[in-house]
Amino acid sequence: MRDIEIFLTLAEELHFGKTAEKLRITPARVSQAIKKQERRVQATLFERTSRSVVLTPIGRGLYEDLKQAQHLIDSGLTRARAASRSVTGTLRIAVMSILGLYLNPVIEAFNDRYPDCTVELVDFPHSEPFTALRAKAADLGLIWLPVREPDLSVGPVAMTEGRVLATPTTSELAGRAAITMEDLAGCVFPELGNVPRYWAEGMLPATTPSGVPIARGPEAASFFEVLPLIMSGAVVSPMNAHVAWTYTPPNITYIPIVDAPDTEWALVWLTAGENAAIRAFVETAREFGVRTITNER
Repeated sequence: MRDIEIFLTLAEELHFGKTAEKLRITPARVSQAIKKQERRVQATLFERTSRSVVLTPIGRGLYEDLKQAQHLIDSGLTRARAASRSVTGTLRIAVMSILGLYLNPVIEAFNDRYPDCTVELVDFPHSEPFTALRAKAADLGLIWLPVREPDLSVGPVAMTEGRVLATPTTSELAGRAAITMEDLAGCVFPELGNVPRYWAEGMLPATTPSGVPIARGPEAASFFEVLPLIMSGAVVSPMNAHVAWTYTPPNITYIPIVDAPDTEWALVWLTAGENAAIRAFVETAREFGVRTITNER
């Protein structure tokens, strides 16, 4: 890019000394850059005499093409700066407990790009996945899929992870190295409360793959109400894999579910509340790509 800038400036100034002065470099650096480009295109770009510097026909054509490209680049940067200035204030992202830690790489990339916008994390319980968005207590939510709500927009998947079964250490399943979805026949899952049935069943299926019903037990209003129910032996519960290395209460064993679908965590927002900061964060996450959660974070 610097060599192109030198070429364009010399094409306009037609003087090595003035070009060097304008770009604050030495005339030798100007000459070096032009020779390098002439070797690249395998043609003479300037006719040089002791009195004048003139573009050759090939040099003139290259100038016109590169000048157009420079205009596009400058326009793109201008638009990016304008967009960056419009992304200000505070962007609140609703996450489930510790899960926000795994979103940090995207948040850091967003902060680098939009330093005038602060990101705050808002905790929400799994019994109220959409309440913070609808109450406008959060601008974005990191929520497991599927999400099928007519007033909400679903953006890119930011991260994925496997699943484990949380079970009392005294249960028969606790002694296994791994289980399948069919092994959940006869288990009792907690009830997640007033959440949409389709969303709850995304984590706690109503049946095994062969169609055997899975019973529901006591209702739990939050993740931290599920844990005591498991320790008491009242229920077992599929959970996301990160729980196994972030929450290790006594008397609970986590067993990998080898054929469970991966959990996909996507960015979700109130469609009517979309703004520049939301669009900017969603685009940053899309560019960052999908990340698989591991215990190395």
